[in-house]
Amino acid sequence: MSLAQVAAAARSSAALPLTLAVAAVDVDGGEAVGVDDTVVLPVASASKLLLLAEVARRLDNGGLAAGQPAAILPEDVTGGTGLLGRLSRPGWTVEDLAWLTAAVSDNTATNALLRLVGLPATARLAHDLGLERLTLHDRVRDERGPDVPPVFATGTARDLARLVALAVRGTMATPGASARLLGWMRANTDHGLVPALIDHDPYAPGFPEPLPGRLLVANKTGTDTGVRADAGVIVGARRVAYAVVAHWDVALGPSTERAAVHAIRDVGGALAAWAQRPA
Repeated sequence: MSLAQVAAAARSSAALPLTLAVAAVDVDGGEAVGVDDTVVLPVASASKLLLLAEVARRLDNGGLAAGQPAAILPEDVTGGTGLLGRLSRPGWTVEDLAWLTAAVSDNTATNALLRLVGLPATARLAHDLGLERLTLHDRVRDERGPDVPPVFATGTARDLARLVALAVRGTMATPGASARLLGWMRANTDHGLVPALIDHDPYAPGFPEPLPGRLLVANKTGTDTGVRADAGVIVGARRVAYAVVAHWDVALGPSTERAAVHAIRDVGGALAAWAQRPA
């Protein structure tokens, strides 16, 4: 599978009433492909990677402690994805909240971490890493009125893929922070987009090092009205960092949503074939 075929899998969506942005890079070889990868789009919870990166950076430099108690305030609690609002345990730590954010995209845990580190810190980290168009605009909300940002986060496929590639290379802030972020991503339970049609082992040891003849995946997805996003890394003979973002007009109906999901999965198959190609 060539880079051109990866791009073709994305361009096939041109006949669909949606935008499908794709960015992918061979982390070790340096080859890259992009289709609409500089278009700024809503990226939903895939942007939580930036928050997790800041938390990982602080845990690594001592700004935060993994076992530090992290309060959940009434304003943190929100619906949507997650488990925290449904569990009975009264106390949580910073790393607990990071695991919940990464594994089940817990919105309440996300809000608590955002309150702890602050939106300006995520903006500074994005600037320092060269991710100029990846932005967390607000906390997660059940409803968005006229007095708050219209979406939780925006970004480009290129910036999301770059963030993952930096972590895989060990240069996302520090090697320790990079490894921590990848470990959290490895715990993600949503493999319904890019990895859906990939024959991979979600539990095999050794990540992020390749295992002969087997594929490994670590990722973070995002779902919102008119948005599906997935950013991660596929590890095979090559380590391919990727981001795929679909955006469409919800007035077009559920058939467009189904088309978006199928298009993302097709791109995933092409990316997996690329990762399996001998380096």
